[in-house]
Amino acid sequence: MFVVPLNYKVPLIEIDQLQAAHVEWLKSCYADGIFVASGPKKPRIGGIIIAQCPRDVLDARLASDPFAKAGAADYDVTEFLARMTAAGLDTFREA
Repeated sequence: MFVVPLNYKVPLIEIDQLQAAHVEWLKSCYADGIFVASGPKKPRIGGIIIAQCPRDVLDARLASDPFAKAGAADYDVTEFLARMTAAGLDTFREA
């Protein structure tokens, strides 16, 4: 499983112009079973993505994010093993 903090590199006005395309990209990642959760940071300086897939698949998807294509965000990928999960999240537990 991966935690992916992203940080905006451009003013929010530029992020807002890319937002609709970014949301469509997020939806496709969820539809393909790659993303588990995502959302903006508070304050709005970037976002967080939780993903479960092979690393090469994640890297390819991140590169296709409209934010990445526009050079509007940096991504920091951290892999971890989810040894314990809350009730209802058993499918994400890793041996």
